[in-house]
Amino acid sequence: MYDNDLPEPRYRGRPSSIKTLEKLGREKLSRHFFMRNFLYSEIGAFAGIPNVPDDPALAVKAGRALAQTLLEPLVETFGPIEIRSAYRAPKVNDFGNRNGMNCASNEANRASHIWDQRDAEGNLGACSSIVIPWFARKFEAGRDWKDLAWWMHDHLDYHAITFFPTRAALNLNWRENPERRISSWIGPTRNLLAAGDEPDEPLAVRQERYADFPTFRGIRYPE
Repeated sequence: MYDNDLPEPRYRGRPSSIKTLEKLGREKLSRHFFMRNFLYSEIGAFAGIPNVPDDPALAVKAGRALAQTLLEPLVETFGPIEIRSAYRAPKVNDFGNRNGMNCASNEANRASHIWDQRDAEGNLGACSSIVIPWFARKFEAGRDWKDLAWWMHDHLDYHAITFFPTRAALNLNWRENPERRISSWIGPTRNLLAAGDEPDEPLAVRQERYADFPTFRGIRYPE
């Protein structure tokens, strides 16, 4: 599942210079992703709050699991994906939460958008908000977002997925001890799949929904 040739990140605390921040940004998380891909924050840029991990080594570890387990299969199936937001420093997330910027509390976002803090149960996790352009075009033409939701359920080792109305953007969360739950802000369906539940639709029905999807990990990039 993971790229075993990637070296362990070695950091001693929060980056304290441009040079060490550059080094963090160059950390390779997977074949197609580097840490820099996940550090931009519109909230941080607007509010002047550096979106930098307090524990870079833990953030890199969580980010590698997210990128390798969930994002690489998407890129190898659908082509390039758009990262809308990902890592949030605790101060950035808290500012967004207190000012009504669609950020959950820090407690709720540990092991989610806050990659460098474990949740209350000690789980490591990481979340990224993404758009899949291939599916976004179909969604804007009337495609049911649940087609992609069930494809993800049947192909990915996710913890949680939440869909949004604009371009079928979604929060995709990897976490230790995954709950495998799916929710949405599109239409009347708020909870498509609760933690621990099985899908209402049989596998054959779900497969019919996404029968025209590209072959799973069918894109062969140059070695």
